[in-house]
Amino acid sequence: MTAIGILGVAGRMGRAIGTVAAEMGASIAGGIDREGEVHSDHAAALSLARASDVLVDFTAPDALAAHLEAAAAAKTPIVIGTTGLKPEHHALIDEAARTIPLVQTYNTSLGVNLLRGLVEEAARRLGPEWDIEIVEMHHRHKLDTPSGTALLLGASANIGRGAESRIALNRFDRMQEGPHAREEGGVYYASLRGGSVAGDHMVIFAGEGERIELGHRAENRSIFARGAVKAALWLAEGRAPGRYTMADVLGLG
Repeated sequence: MTAIGILGVAGRMGRAIGTVAAEMGASIAGGIDREGEVHSDHAAALSLARASDVLVDFTAPDALAAHLEAAAAAKTPIVIGTTGLKPEHHALIDEAARTIPLVQTYNTSLGVNLLRGLVEEAARRLGPEWDIEIVEMHHRHKLDTPSGTALLLGASANIGRGAESRIALNRFDRMQEGPHAREEGGVYYASLRGGSVAGDHMVIFAGEGERIELGHRAENRSIFARGAVKAALWLAEGRAPGRYTMADVLGLG
């Protein structure tokens, strides 16, 4: 049975993974967290990595470097579901992927990863004259905006349009930027926070006289936990070092 080490074991996702792991044929090797009796530092992460067949990380960006270092030192694969990552974090992920297999994703659900493909195809076929707005809503405790999933969907739209950069012409906060005309080809975001919403995402393609809406609603976190465990089991099968996505895990191409 594959033993999973949970980084962020006391968090919402950490607890959800612990709940679904056994029924999916995995065991929990242990876990660390910044809260409670255990702490997420390099020594603790290295110890957990050595005791695990694969790690799953749903913590915070500032903990990622220590976790990647521990995973690489122990030669332990890792699933990274942490959001709010910056370019420097992705550089660290690329470096670690030279020595260990890892999956980095902003969303582990099958539905969202299918939605990515639909968004990319729609953007490709409709062209830049159709405006794209991405609206997302999460629970009141979520800090990063836009959500990682919203950015994932925006990246798919940009790729569909053939952009050189996945973040080309993205606009995150109209209030901060001040009044300005909408740029053709831009991808704009709106973030809502409240209640206990697990995750709602809507991608709106607005043309002259018509509108297409592609969306996904997460009813509970178990879908993300199951996806994370699925990714962990997939890595534990013996993948070559490299950076993989949920599309690879789910065989979506």
